[in-house]
Amino acid sequence: MGISLKNKVVLITGASAGIGAATAMEFAKLGARLLLCARRRDLLHTMEPSLLAAGAASVFSFELDVQSRNAVEMAFQTLPDSWSEIDILVNNAGLSRGLNKLYEDDIQNWEEMIDTNVKGLLYVTRIVVPGMVQRGSGHVINLGSIAGHMAYPNGGVYCATKAAERFISDGLRLDLNGTPVRVTSIDPGMVETDFSKVRFRGDEERAAKTYQNIDPLQPEDIADAIAWAATRPAHVGIQTVVLTCVSQANPFVLTRKS
Repeated sequence: MGISLKNKVVLITGASAGIGAATAMEFAKLGARLLLCARRRDLLHTMEPSLLAAGAASVFSFELDVQSRNAVEMAFQTLPDSWSEIDILVNNAGLSRGLNKLYEDDIQNWEEMIDTNVKGLLYVTRIVVPGMVQRGSGHVINLGSIAGHMAYPNGGVYCATKAAERFISDGLRLDLNGTPVRVTSIDPGMVETDFSKVRFRGDEERAAKTYQNIDPLQPEDIADAIAWAATRPAHVGIQTVVLTCVSQANPFVLTRKS
């Protein structure tokens, strides 16, 4: 029998769109209490009615940019007591900036990727996990990427941040060994979200070419994998899930329809 998530508090970072929003909907269907944060609080608020209609026990949304250590600390210090005991943490907030040769890239791109994908993940994890250990229950699910397993041209720093996520997940799992707290890394290939639009700073035409003539993964596919990992029996630890669309073998090998 899998674990019931009814009335469990699930924190999802970067929950306003894409994989984060799809994951919120998946956990809503399981009757969880949803604690959602993102930089765009207005989008979070527009999601709430549909999440409640889907079965969420309750929803609490707040604005948060995980790049800011002070903002992370303040946000969790001021959470209502009824939301402070987090059962599942989904570290979803992440981004890519640019697709350039490393020696020609804009250093600001590196700052945003490292501050969000690595430091932001660490800030939230550091705040949330001690409570899980103290209560003897919890699950940390980090969003990685196949880019963390194999670098690709013009994406060296992004790939490095996802490799860091993979090793942070592994290290945290080792540090939590002997406690009931579980750690999972979900590592997708190409997923059709705003990822490419963000990477190319709003250039929709260039972003659309990323998914041209292919059937990429959808956010709901990743949300399904996250929920599956979260609902395994308590003695089962799903360490890493790597998933791609059928047309993608690795970051380099991708067959597009003619």
